[in-house]
Amino acid sequence: MPNLENLKKQAKLILRWHRERHYPVAAQIREHLPRFLNMPDSEILATSFKLSDAQEMVARQQGFDRWQALKTGLSTTSLKVKASSSKSSSSKSAPSKATIVSAEPQLFVTDINRSCEFFREKLGFSLVFSYGKPPYYAQVGRDAARLNLRYVERPGIGSTVDHREELLSVSMTVATAEEIKLLFLEFQSAGVAFHQTLKKQPWGAKNFVVKDPDGNLLLFAGPAN
Repeated sequence: MPNLENLKKQAKLILRWHRERHYPVAAQIREHLPRFLNMPDSEILATSFKLSDAQEMVARQQGFDRWQALKTGLSTTSLKVKASSSKSSSSKSAPSKATIVSAEPQLFVTDINRSCEFFREKLGFSLVFSYGKPPYYAQVGRDAARLNLRYVERPGIGSTVDHREELLSVSMTVATAEEIKLLFLEFQSAGVAFHQTLKKQPWGAKNFVVKDPDGNLLLFAGPAN
């Protein structure tokens, strides 16, 4: 259960990030506060933003429409938890080890804007955030996938080597054979350049490989049946 004091600290941190013009927070503000929905990052960071705005944002992240509703909800939940605890002598044991819940591959690109446009227009991703003027770091996402894009003057490994050795930069999966076919057809209709078209593999998978503007090889895979 979220702790109110920690949520207060989180709101203050969001406010500080806004004051310091920390670009990644602009995308979070736009996602959770409807009045900022159609604003670009620069305008969000230039607009007046108060502690009450940050608190509302935290409340919405927790599933409430405003801060006061969050406080009331936490208070009610806390009472229910205490009542439940008093009826039971057993308690959950602490986890024996940490659990990694996600991974975010990083692609090296020579033009952030060009790469973001490629992922949006060709692969159906959306921009999560873009940082810097001009941008030198960004994140794009589609469904549960997140890819970080980092600007470099030139790729660390030549594209010729990548293609000769078939060095994959990232692998993404879908759940069914029908979905991998649909995804391939979607990309094909968008004019995507394929390094490898849809192919059934001997280990029981169907996959294809897309080449991005910097020559990064992106594998998309699903079950064969």
